[in-house]
Amino acid sequence: MSWQSLRPAWGLVLGSGLGSFVEQMEVTASVPYSEIVGLPQSSVAGHAGRFVFGKIGGVLVLAAQGRVHLYEGRTAAEVTAHVRWMSEHGVRRLVLTNAAGTCNPAFAPGTWMMLGDHLNLTHTSPLVGGPNFHDMSEVYARSLRAHFATVARELGVTLHEGVYAGLPGPQYETPAEVRMLRTLGADAVGMSTVLEAIQARALGIEVAGFSCLTNWAAGLHAGELGHAEVLETGQRAAADLARVLARAIPAL
Repeated sequence: MSWQSLRPAWGLVLGSGLGSFVEQMEVTASVPYSEIVGLPQSSVAGHAGRFVFGKIGGVLVLAAQGRVHLYEGRTAAEVTAHVRWMSEHGVRRLVLTNAAGTCNPAFAPGTWMMLGDHLNLTHTSPLVGGPNFHDMSEVYARSLRAHFATVARELGVTLHEGVYAGLPGPQYETPAEVRMLRTLGADAVGMSTVLEAIQARALGIEVAGFSCLTNWAAGLHAGELGHAEVLETGQRAAADLARVLARAIPAL
């Protein structure tokens, strides 16, 4: 069976250091982004740049192994192209993952935060270009959040819930910016996800989001921030989310 005939209802977007999640899947087929006309490719370490069709607990899913970002010089439409492609191939529920810095002193690095809401501080939107007035009062589906939280508790996996702030990057935030974000209500900060979530909701896709908290945000802990730390922590924590998804997705 060719991948063109596959119609997975579930989609996953795997962020920095989380691409190894596909090792938990029963892989059916893979398609490099380079083979898909109009789909941009990432230049960032930890983003393989391919779609992987496979099964989790017997359920067919489509994983985007890597994404592109605004800081690579891309537009909002370009960084959400993979979401539209996944929608065209049957995806109706989308799990977005990312690596993020934690702004919340109670959310330690190495744990996961489920997104309850977000702050779009990228100053753009994939919906620009028309009167696309889509409701965003529940970007991350309440029913999915409740389901994933229950499964995480059953498995003994620490899963916080909080607000993710999406910034354009590529530089990390200053301590003053982190204090500002905490005042605005952010629990974690990163450089992706919010535009993908907006695009998915505009397409009628249910969304769940998870941040791998890879490091303390600037000012919360001594030491410099670096991408190598993000990748290493993401790779270690990926197994915990894999356990949650492997049980939660088939249950729905």
